[in-house]
Amino acid sequence: MEQLASYIVQWLSTYCLEAKQDGFIVGISGGVDSALTSTLCAKTGLKTMLLSMPIHQQPEQLSRARNHMDWLGVNFSNVERLEVDLTMVFESLRSSLPESAASHELSMANTRSRLRMTTLYALGQTHRCLVAGTGNKIEDFGVGFYTKYGDGGVDLSPIADLTKTQVWDLSKHLGISPEITSAKPTDGLWGEDRTDEDQLGATYPELEWAMEFNGDESNLTARQREVLLIYRRFNNLNRHKMQPIPVCQIPEYLKS
Repeated sequence: MEQLASYIVQWLSTYCLEAKQDGFIVGISGGVDSALTSTLCAKTGLKTMLLSMPIHQQPEQLSRARNHMDWLGVNFSNVERLEVDLTMVFESLRSSLPESAASHELSMANTRSRLRMTTLYALGQTHRCLVAGTGNKIEDFGVGFYTKYGDGGVDLSPIADLTKTQVWDLSKHLGISPEITSAKPTDGLWGEDRTDEDQLGATYPELEWAMEFNGDESNLTARQREVLLIYRRFNNLNRHKMQPIPVCQIPEYLKS
């Protein structure tokens, strides 16, 4: 585990220095992915800005985020913490939209994520910091469980090749609080405490299995078949997020 952490820390340091930036900015949600990403960024010794951006946030999520930022602040002198409450910004935007959009639950959930991305880049550019993504392998390349141009809008992705299980294991190794590593994963985009499993219909270990499965389906259990269907449905539905933006290639004879 220590070698894995060191490898990612070195990768982050090299990328940042080659990009001629001063450090990183990470959105802190109170979840394990952002906790691990921010800890790895802090371990580079480069400037690491921790940004909490509550929007009608559940109290326990906000508490975990603040506690984690406090913990990093005690252990790393290169860490700077900041909280920007975006609730009023979100409500102002929603009140300006047509009712059809303002009342669309998924659209408004994704709008929260996109407001946070805008805030991260506003502060990141100001302080010469790269926006560090917090997505893991299952979310980013399996089921596409992120917001396009929201939490999917980042400069680099240090943990996107780690499964959620690996994220949990590495987080525990690095001493991240059990209140975070044992919390049920949630994207924090809904008014209630809706978990990732509630939205996906499967656990992360189940989805990890489905992502790697490439065998005979005839001997699978009923639950395994169900999980495969869930995984494939999300993978197909969200493929537009995981592939390059399609470009209409114009024949040369039409350009002349």
